[in-house]
Amino acid sequence: MLVLLPPSEGKSVLRRGRPLDLATLSFPDLTATRQRIADVLVELCATDPDKAADVLGLGPTQADAVTRDATLWSQPTARADAVYDGVLYAALDLDTLDAAARRRASRSLAFASALFGLLRPADRIPAYRLSGHVTLPGLGTMASQWRDALGPVVNETLGSGLLIDLRSSTYTALWKPSRDVLARTATVRVLHESGGKRTVVSHFNKATKGRLVRELLIQGAAPRTVGALADAWRDLGWTVEEQGHRLDVVVSEV
Repeated sequence: MLVLLPPSEGKSVLRRGRPLDLATLSFPDLTATRQRIADVLVELCATDPDKAADVLGLGPTQADAVTRDATLWSQPTARADAVYDGVLYAALDLDTLDAAARRRASRSLAFASALFGLLRPADRIPAYRLSGHVTLPGLGTMASQWRDALGPVVNETLGSGLLIDLRSSTYTALWKPSRDVLARTATVRVLHESGGKRTVVSHFNKATKGRLVRELLIQGAAPRTVGALADAWRDLGWTVEEQGHRLDVVVSEV
C-alpha cells in the first residue's frame, strides 16, 4: 500500500537545523530533477525578488518566502512531516502515533512536492515555497519536469500493492498513473452532508483525509483492493460509497 498525500502550501518556519542535502532524501532517482528545479528557483528569487513573487503567486506580505527560497541551500531543515503544517497534516498528527503506527507511516506514506517530487515523512526539508501550478522561467511547468521522472519511481515503490491517491488536482497534474496502476488506484472525495444536501468543502476534505489515513495507520490496515479499502473505513465507522475507483466519504461534521 502506498498513500500519496499533497504537501501543505503553508509550512512551519524553522529556526535551526542542518542545511538541505539532496543526497539524503528518499527516492534518489529524483535527485537530478530536484537539483535542476532548485537551482532555477534559487536564482530567480535571488536575482529578481519582485518577479519571483509574481511567478510564485505571492503577495507583498510574503516577501519572507521569496527570501527563504533565495537562500534555500542554507536554510535549516526538519522532517517533512513537521514542516508541512496544513489542515490535513494537523488531522494526521503523526507525532502522536505510537511507534508501530509511525513505522507504518514511514513505509506507506509519500508526500507530493513540486520541488522534491516525492518525500517520505522523515526526509529533512526547508520551509520552501513552490506550488505545483508554478511555471518557472526558462524551465517550464512543474508537470513538465516531473511527469516522466515520477512514473518509474512510484511504480517501483508501489510494487503490486494498492495506491491510495489523495493528492489535490494541482499535484495529480505532476504525474498520472498508467493504465495498469490505475486499475489498483483508489481516490477519495469527501462530501459534507447538511440539510439533505451534499457539498465539497475544502476544510472538511483536508481534515477528513488526514483522519482517514491516521486510522488506517493505527489499525495496521493494509487493503489490497479499492473494495477492501472501503470496507476497512466502514469498519472504522465511516460512511463510504463506492463509485468505481473513487470512494465518496460522507461526513456531517469536521
